[in-house]
Amino acid sequence: MRPLVLSGPSGSGKSTFIQRALHTYPDTFALSVSHTTRTPRPGETDGVHYYFTDRDTFYDMIEKGEFLEYATFGGNLYGTSRKAVEDVQKTGKVCILDVELNGVRNIRKSTLDAVFVVVTAPDMQTLTERLRGRKTETEESLQKRLKHAVEDLNPTLFDHKIVNDDLEKAYQQFINIALPEQKQAQKTFEAS
Repeated sequence: MRPLVLSGPSGSGKSTFIQRALHTYPDTFALSVSHTTRTPRPGETDGVHYYFTDRDTFYDMIEKGEFLEYATFGGNLYGTSRKAVEDVQKTGKVCILDVELNGVRNIRKSTLDAVFVVVTAPDMQTLTERLRGRKTETEESLQKRLKHAVEDLNPTLFDHKIVNDDLEKAYQQFINIALPEQKQAQKTFEAS
């Protein structure tokens, strides 16, 4: 059973794809729950939104090789544990991992046999407009995200590239990639 590693710049639409797939196919897909050292925000539940942990525990998990990938963002540590992916796989669902480019690189180096998909905007102007339209970015953070967007397009890291210039068509491409993985996952689950 092959997890789906989904990546792409902010504003590409990947989060929309994930949320829609989880809503439309709740018995087929599940999102891996990441670990973080940041404090929970109002409404967040441990084990649902994240596994909230302290730095010492997180560093201990790193030393033990428990993470497929991890990174520091905004002064906090975030990571995807092997166990989080395995827990989803045990349910017979396809595990979706939403990771940044460094996470993709680290997972590629691991033993996880995954399908790697990048979602992009059709061009930088469209991506800029989408990010500005959110009204959540400062000019500095916008420029940083745009710089990372160019780096996110490394073609050697991905099995599939989806250009999101039409949300419905792009989402259907994603589902056409994802559903064959679900069929294989179901066969594996039923055989065990």
